[in-house]
Amino acid sequence: MTEDMSNQQPPEAALAVFAGDALAQAETFASLLAGPGVVRGLLGPREVPRIWDRHLLNCAVIAEVVPPEVKLVDIGSGAGLPGIVLAIVRPDVTVTLLEPLLRRTVFLEECVETLKLPNVEVLRGRAEELKGKRQFDVATARAVAPLDRLLSWSLPLLHEGGELLAMKGERAAEELAGAEAQLSAHGAKTAELVTVGRGKVDPPATLVRVIAGAGSRAAQRRRKR
Repeated sequence: MTEDMSNQQPPEAALAVFAGDALAQAETFASLLAGPGVVRGLLGPREVPRIWDRHLLNCAVIAEVVPPEVKLVDIGSGAGLPGIVLAIVRPDVTVTLLEPLLRRTVFLEECVETLKLPNVEVLRGRAEELKGKRQFDVATARAVAPLDRLLSWSLPLLHEGGELLAMKGERAAEELAGAEAQLSAHGAKTAELVTVGRGKVDPPATLVRVIAGAGSRAAQRRRKR
């Protein structure tokens, strides 16, 4: 049994974050998450009352640190969080929703069609399969994998100077400290914690932002030969 979102008014913060037509799209997406998203197991029923605060707004505030007019890949996009939300609030950004599971890609395709998002493509596959085939300016991920593993998936997909924006919670600092070896192995330039959404979500969202270097140490050695 799913909850009808039609009688739920978006919180006041949503009026500022989702400006203009984006608010109507966000409301429609909320209904898709609460309906088909729950029925198909992409979102737990207990999450429905928290769709706005915990999911939509929490993802939308990432846009504060996404550069303009970039190509963005959302790794393990799942129910489209944060990828679809970012596509709604940032129509200047081209978003690739990368997801390996068929039932999830079907849901994502239905959402993109319903929301009429021309800046989004849905791609079924794993990040490892795109290595050497596609490059992006920004990679996002939410609750996909520990940071050390996420680095090995995302950094090879970024050009030099591109950035990973990984949504992390209370253990963000601990994960970052434990990923030093992977950061070095993949030639990351910098890595830091970034807080977004102050005054819009409570608590503010914590991101790990990693700037990609020229590539992994192994790749650099091959280029020198």
